Amino acid sequence: MNQPISHAHFNDRNFNDIADHFAKKVYGGLKGQIRLAVLERDLSEHLPNRPLRVLDVGAGLAQISLNLATHHEVIISDISDEMIQKAQATACKLNVSPRFIVAPYQELTNLLKGQTFDLILCHAVLEWLGEPAKIMAFFDEFLADDGYLSLCFYNPASMVYRNLIMGNFYQLARPKPADNKSLTPNNPVAYDTVKSWLDDGGYTTLCQSGIRVFSDYAPLKRGGHNNPDDVVAMELNYSQTHPFWQMGRYLHILAKR
Repeated sequence: MNQPISHAHFNDRNFNDIADHFAKKVYGGLKGQIRLAVLERDLSEHLPNRPLRVLDVGAGLAQISLNLATHHEVIISDISDEMIQKAQATACKLNVSPRFIVAPYQELTNLLKGQTFDLILCHAVLEWLGEPAKIMAFFDEFLADDGYLSLCFYNPASMVYRNLIMGNFYQLARPKPADNKSLTPNNPVAYDTVKSWLDDGGYTTLCQSGIRVFSDYAPLKRGGHNNPDDVVAMELNYSQTHPFWQMGRYLHILAKR
């Protein structure tokens, strides 16, 4: 059942204007394969083997939650109706029937009042929120006791490192905000900050992984870089190995209440 909501939270990013560009850039190639491989590996290794109530907040194209919908009760939400339409089309192809909600996460407080979830997914959302710290109160309200929180977020340290490698020193000295068509966020949250939120909230970290820990940093593709399957395998291999996981363009923390 869909519940379109027209009142967007003005400080949060809505990808309606670049939904097709988002779909192509984020999941249309090797970058998307790596992201899905790491996230699916982390979840499969730690989630219990029983039906779960799942909420995907800021789901975008909802690849992870749509796959979960084959065995679990899933609610998929996003502020963008364009993204939800794309997710609905994929759901039809997969023959799954999750519930879809078009709304900023702040409005879910009323729409889902009294409900709790065994797993909340929040992937690539924090960095697009006007006030990212406030979403922790939402998790506290809707995550069940012993529930799992899957947080994937942009790693600002990776942008600094990439600019150093590429010689873009001017970007470090005088950073320019990304334009509206860019998928590089202007408001990323550092790992230490996110970890402190989780620690203060009484969460236990089950695993932490880097997504794209080396492949984005290679300006010249050579040898194994030319074999996508090998790249994915090596990304998985080093995604949880210190110190390489900390260099991921995105970081994934799976935590338990």
